[in-house]
Amino acid sequence: MEISKKQLKFDKAYLRIAKEWGKLSHCKRKQVGAIIVKDRMIISDGYNGTPSGFENNCEDHEGFTKWYVLHAEANAILKVARSTQSCEGATLYITLSPCKDCSKLIHQAGIKRVVYEQSYKDNSGIEFLQKAGVVTTHLDNINHNE
Repeated sequence: MEISKKQLKFDKAYLRIAKEWGKLSHCKRKQVGAIIVKDRMIISDGYNGTPSGFENNCEDHEGFTKWYVLHAEANAILKVARSTQSCEGATLYITLSPCKDCSKLIHQAGIKRVVYEQSYKDNSGIEFLQKAGVVTTHLDNINHNE
């Protein structure tokens, strides 16, 4: 799918916002940010971290990520679930491509497009989304000054 210059400009801007949002994460290993946009309006945001009410440390004493840490896109989707908004037809902007578990959430939430900056080590999440008809766009090394 060809992206217009105008759409590409918006995609890069929303990815920059997602990147800034990821900096709020307390995770040491990787900070990931996500923004959900519908009708050119940000309806949700999220970053990877522990559930509400838990300590902010994402890694255990050995440096491994705790099993209950939520991914950025899951946090953003769950935030929408607690609101009056809907993800139906929305676009998810995320700094790291989704894992296979989050890809199921993205599809079930009705998100129709995913724009990501970096590729996750396992590509099966992106492959699942493509099979499900979700449009995926990889914008690697975006110019953050545009």
